[in-house]
Amino acid sequence: MGSHRRGDVRAAPPAGTAPLPQVVVSPPRPETPGRDRYFDTLRAVALIRVVTYHTFGWAWAGMVFPSMGIMFGLAGTLMARSLERPAVTVVRSRMRRLLPPFWFWGVFVVLAMLVHGWMPGWQLVFWVVPLGDPPGNAWGEQAWEILWYLRTYLWFVLLSPALLRVFRLAPMPVLLLSLAPIVVFHFLWEPPDNRLGGALTDLATFLFCWLLGFAHRDGVLERLKPFAVVVLSLAAIGFGGWYAVTHQAETGSYDLDDIPLAQAFWSAGYVMPLMWAKAYFGIDFAWLTRFRRTDRLVTVFNSRAVTIYLWHEIALVLAVPLIDRFWDVPAFEKWLPLESQWFMFGVGWVLIAVFVLVCGWVEDVAGKKKPQLLPGGRPARMGL
Repeated sequence: MGSHRRGDVRAAPPAGTAPLPQVVVSPPRPETPGRDRYFDTLRAVALIRVVTYHTFGWAWAGMVFPSMGIMFGLAGTLMARSLERPAVTVVRSRMRRLLPPFWFWGVFVVLAMLVHGWMPGWQLVFWVVPLGDPPGNAWGEQAWEILWYLRTYLWFVLLSPALLRVFRLAPMPVLLLSLAPIVVFHFLWEPPDNRLGGALTDLATFLFCWLLGFAHRDGVLERLKPFAVVVLSLAAIGFGGWYAVTHQAETGSYDLDDIPLAQAFWSAGYVMPLMWAKAYFGIDFAWLTRFRRTDRLVTVFNSRAVTIYLWHEIALVLAVPLIDRFWDVPAFEKWLPLESQWFMFGVGWVLIAVFVLVCGWVEDVAGKKKPQLLPGGRPARMGL
């Protein structure tokens, strides 16, 4: 349930103090042609981890690979690059790319919930523009509960012109202080248990990761010393992990998805070295193009990121009755591991592939591209 760049002169600290690393931002480097396969690979792995988590429910999956933090970081850097153009144009373009696939998917989900007794009210407007969590009934919850990510992404897109201006005033202090809102929400003021509260909590949880994208794009990260990155990252991961493990009684699990404070710090500590390494060492995964099938798969994942994210839960839901039908075939019952979650995982991916083929063209239309069954060239520049 989203490339970057540069900075310049380091500010001189007051005498006798141990300063935070600060950077005065300089214009980004000229754009290099083509896509960045390192970021594309991270996005593909993030989507795979999301599907895996929603299949098996492993609490530790978010610690091994915090997909949502990574996806917000990647989206942030793309947004910072895009904002070299007029902000209104960029925001309009992002909404145009996101909303048509959402509407297309939403028609099926809404109609299915209506058939199953759902009576919508005025909140139906959030199925048009998901600035708040779109409503639904319990029958369709597994499908629509993932929309918090689209809602949070949309708010970040709308806020990014202002956020980028503030970030560039004092990059490192603003980046570090971006963890303050989630601390305030957890210890000092709890947001209301409604759409507004949910939106504020999710924005605060992933604000640092989004600004990390800005930091990468503007060259802030690449000027940090390895020691500083290691210390800051380990401190954030250590606190996030400690808090998750020691507060399991409150949620019944150490799953980061249930503990926003732990999620915020763990994601911050995990995503920072991934993006810093890209900037500092110039990692580009250009070698991936030598493996044509793998490279094509990464391309498909990036070009169909919205489709995969929206339809994957429906694919997993449909996998259950489909597998139930397999029990009626004696050969399948004998030779296939029909009771295995791994088998359902495989069937789910087959159905996801079907949805990509049948519904993925909507992303092409939204991006003003010629509709394709499968993308054959470079992936679309989506924020997801």
